[in-house]
Amino acid sequence: MLNDYSITISTFPDIASAKNAAKMLVERRLAACVQVFPIESVYCWKDEICEDGEVMLFIKSRTALFEAIATAIKEIHSYEVPEVIQVPITGGLLEYLGWIDENTEKGLPGE
Repeated sequence: MLNDYSITISTFPDIASAKNAAKMLVERRLAACVQVFPIESVYCWKDEICEDGEVMLFIKSRTALFEAIATAIKEIHSYEVPEVIQVPITGGLLEYLGWIDENTEKGLPGE
C-alpha cells in the first residue's frame, strides 16, 4: 500500500508560476496537496555554474499519477528541462494516505 504514494518534486523560476502549477495540479486532482517553498539553487547548465532563487514544489499524490503530473508540468513550464522527480513515500499515517486517495484522480488502469 505504501508504494502507492509518492512526492513529486519540481522547481519553478518564481512564486507566481509555482502557485499556478500547484493550483492546476490540485484542480486536476493529480495532487492532494502541493507545498510551495522558496529556495536557492546552485547548478550547472550548459557548462556554466548558475545560482538562482527558485520555488520548489512538494507534490503529494499517488505513484500511478506520476506520468500525468510530469506531462502537466511540462505543458506549462518555462524551463527547457524542468525538474520533475519522484520520491516514494515509505511510511505515513494511514488516515493521511487515505486523504490522498480521496483527493486524487481514480480509475487508472489496474485500479
